[in-house]
Amino acid sequence: MGIGDNLGESFEYAKEALVGKWVRWILLIIISIIPIVDFILYGYTIRVLRGTKPAPELEDYVQLFIDGLLYFIISVIWMIPAIIVAVILIGGSIGVAMASDPAVAGAAIAGMGLGLLITMIVAILCGLFATIGIVRFARMEKFGEAFAFGAIKDKIGEIGWVNYIIALIVMGIVVGVIYFVLALIPIIGWLLMFIMIPFLAIFSSRFICNLYDSA
Repeated sequence: MGIGDNLGESFEYAKEALVGKWVRWILLIIISIIPIVDFILYGYTIRVLRGTKPAPELEDYVQLFIDGLLYFIISVIWMIPAIIVAVILIGGSIGVAMASDPAVAGAAIAGMGLGLLITMIVAILCGLFATIGIVRFARMEKFGEAFAFGAIKDKIGEIGWVNYIIALIVMGIVVGVIYFVLALIPIIGWLLMFIMIPFLAIFSSRFICNLYDSA
């Protein structure tokens, strides 16, 4: 499945999941805007990542919450390397800049910029692995599978690193453009953004699901 076909299929999937199923959509909107409770939406996307078709029912809220919480924990754990790099490089540069004379402080600020760049690169790499790790967790229902580094690397290799990265960039651009356009709409734009949160969450999860299966 090409990127264009994937976008089309994912859009149709999300539309069938919510359009006409207004109770489900309204519940997901409410869930998505309440802190902690929004783990239920994450849990729902885990079911989408399992390849369930048509879209799964919104039921068993306790399990949805647990799956969503695990989704969040997996994401945080995968970002630990980026956090460590940020603390060492950026935090260290800030400390030097504050405690040094102007000449040394200037060098520290330059080092801070380099540290920020390195941190971003590490964060992107962590995100690439985390995405596949979360799908593995969804499919195999085992927390440890989200961190099977070798298997994750092999799966990305099967998809194709270039294809994988380009596909995620395209998906990110599509979602970003939609939010940007909605934000430009006077008065009701922000309301529409909240309404679209479940739709775009399902759309993105289905897109990643198809991308995973494309291998």
